[in-house]
Amino acid sequence: MSNQRIRIFVTGRVQGVFFRQTLKTRAIQNDVFGWVKNLKDGRVEAVLEGDEENVSRLIEWAHGGPANAIVEDVEIRNEKYTGEFSKFDVLY
Repeated sequence: MSNQRIRIFVTGRVQGVFFRQTLKTRAIQNDVFGWVKNLKDGRVEAVLEGDEENVSRLIEWAHGGPANAIVEDVEIRNEKYTGEFSKFDVLY
């Protein structure tokens, strides 16, 4: 498997529903590193780095999110893998 870096933007009711914390928990469970944060426009942004299969699992989860989320869209951008992260953070 090869490593990859993906940036996602999740649109919908995704703030105030534990989206960031749940994504962090799932990232740690799947050995994916990077960060997630809320944006002022109501979206959630995340950078995910790790094994392609593990990153794909998180992207699939992001299309539904946690129980109270209503995900309307997930924009996915491929980026160059850097390996710069050693953990997964929630940014504020």
